[in-house]
Amino acid sequence: MNIYAYEVLLAFVKQAFLHAGMSEKHAADAAGVLLAADMRGIDSHGIARLSGYMRLADKKRINPNPNLRIIHESPSTATVDADAAIGLISAPYAMQIAIEKAKTAGTGWVAVKNSNHFGIAGYHAMLALKHNMIGIAMTNASPLVAPTFSTSRMLGTNPMAFAIPAAAEPPIVADFATTTAANGKLEILQRKSLDAPEGWIQDVNGSSSVNPNELSNGGALLPLGSDREHGSHKGYCLGAVVDIFSAVLSGANYGPWVPPFVAFLDPPSDPVGDGIGHFFGAMRIDAFRPAEDFLHHADNWIRTFRNAKRTNPDQPVIIPGDPERECEVIYREKGIPVHPAVEHDLQKLGERIGIRFGL
Repeated sequence: MNIYAYEVLLAFVKQAFLHAGMSEKHAADAAGVLLAADMRGIDSHGIARLSGYMRLADKKRINPNPNLRIIHESPSTATVDADAAIGLISAPYAMQIAIEKAKTAGTGWVAVKNSNHFGIAGYHAMLALKHNMIGIAMTNASPLVAPTFSTSRMLGTNPMAFAIPAAAEPPIVADFATTTAANGKLEILQRKSLDAPEGWIQDVNGSSSVNPNELSNGGALLPLGSDREHGSHKGYCLGAVVDIFSAVLSGANYGPWVPPFVAFLDPPSDPVGDGIGHFFGAMRIDAFRPAEDFLHHADNWIRTFRNAKRTNPDQPVIIPGDPERECEVIYREKGIPVHPAVEHDLQKLGERIGIRFGL
């Protein structure tokens, strides 16, 4: 695998977004959000997704110069129409509104409609940390997931993220799909020609499968928990809540009407809303208790759990966000590895739009 400096990849992504018609600021901001996923080791949502975004732009499903605006609000809430913006732009815009409302009202809550795929949820939740706030971010997504006891693809991987500040310790950042695995993980397995673990997917008849290409055959991803006996009904409930908060609340498409990320599939012809939906929250700590008290106990919580008795002396107990933070330190110093299949895809994209990609 070739290693690329962060700045090299960032410049390529920015140039690609500029080619798609974005403004200088939007292109730079969107590139930063996308590369944040690679930096945190979540390569399923990083630069490997760039060609997908570009194909959506080619199909006019992403508006390169959107008029993002609040269409409904109260002192602590707002609904944003993203005007078909790329989610890498609309999500930070909405999160900033939530933060500003939290500054005055204690908490801020923003629902977004008419948007697109927004990258990793954790990036947006973490924006609140700069203001010593708790951040929450979630989104619905392409319907690839079957509810418990079903073979129909009705929900997306519907991730949620929570970012919680501490004092001396690094923040707690929980960022996870409500499925056993995100679709991007299957794409990684496909590139590596590896089987999927048992419990990630089912075939068109509802039987368990390890074929990472099963979605192309009419199969479905499984909710967190894999099957009823292992708690898939809980993962299904989490995915349903994300869908309702993100879309039913905002006026976006929900369930099977969510537009697919892949550009070769057209959105449903009978939409129930506008685009994809997101939901964000920002909570000022001192709206609940003195901030110093909370931060002290957040540190204590982290240290207590980190020092919990280990099942394996060589495997430390991790705090949510530890692996991603450690990965970011390494990649910042040594560069980001890019899988050969992704590298080839980016080279072909570069040739198509007249931007060279490569070492």
